[in-house]
Amino acid sequence: MTADNGGLPGIKRDVPTAIHVQISEHIRLRIASGEWPPHYRLKSEPELAQEFGVSRGTLRRALTTLIEEGLLRQVRGRGTFVTSTTIEPAIAQKLSTLSEDFADQGVVTTTTVRECALIAPPKPVAALLDVAPGTPVLRLVRVRRTEQGPVALLFNFVRTDLAPGIENIDFTSASLFGVLEGTYGLKIATARRTFGAEAAGPDVAASLDLAEGDPVQYLQQVTYLADDRPVEYSDVWIHSGRLRVTSLLLRR
Repeated sequence: MTADNGGLPGIKRDVPTAIHVQISEHIRLRIASGEWPPHYRLKSEPELAQEFGVSRGTLRRALTTLIEEGLLRQVRGRGTFVTSTTIEPAIAQKLSTLSEDFADQGVVTTTTVRECALIAPPKPVAALLDVAPGTPVLRLVRVRRTEQGPVALLFNFVRTDLAPGIENIDFTSASLFGVLEGTYGLKIATARRTFGAEAAGPDVAASLDLAEGDPVQYLQQVTYLADDRPVEYSDVWIHSGRLRVTSLLLRR
C-alpha cells in the first residue's frame, strides 16, 4: 500500500476509508500523543494540504470534523489551534510582563537567575515554538522577589534562531521582552495566555516559600511576533498570597 503523499504514515489511497477521515484520524493521533499540545498552531491550510498530498477541500473537510469534535479551534486572522481540555474564556488585556507591571506600579523587585542555558526542548515546547525536535532553545529559569519575599517562578523557552547569543545576557537586571525588542529588534505583537490553579509541587513550593500542596496561580503563555512566528513559551507560578493578577477587560 502506498501513502497518498509519499511518506506520511496512516494516509493511504488504496483503502476503503475516505482520505479526509484518514487525515482527521492522523491529526487526532498527533494531538493524543502530545506531538501537537494544547494551543499548538497548525500550519496554514495550503501547507497542510501539501504535507498530506491532498486538495485544500479535502483538508478543510478533515479540519471541520475536528473543529466540530472540539479538538481544534479556528481564530479569525490567527489560524487553527489545538484546543485545551479546560474551558478558556477569552479575556482581552494589555500584553505586558511581570517586570513591566511592577515597574509601572513602582514596586521594587529583584531577580535571581537559576538557569540560563541552551537545551533541547521537550516535544510539546518544540511544537509550540514551531522548531524541529532537538533544535536548541534558551531555557531561562528565574525567581522574582519583592520585599515580601518570592512572588513568581518563571520558566521561559526562547527561540535562539531569532535571538542568537541570548544565553549570554545577564537577566538579573535585563527583562526578556526588553532584550528581544531592544537588542534583537523583534516586534512582539500578541500572546496566548492561559491561567489556572495548581497545588505547589516540591520545586515550586521551595522557590516561593510555600508548603508543598499550597495553592498557586499558574500561567502558561505563547508569545508571537508581528509576522505570527512564535518566539517564546513560558510557564509561570505565582504566589497568590503576595501577588494578584488583574485584567483590563474590553467588551468586543
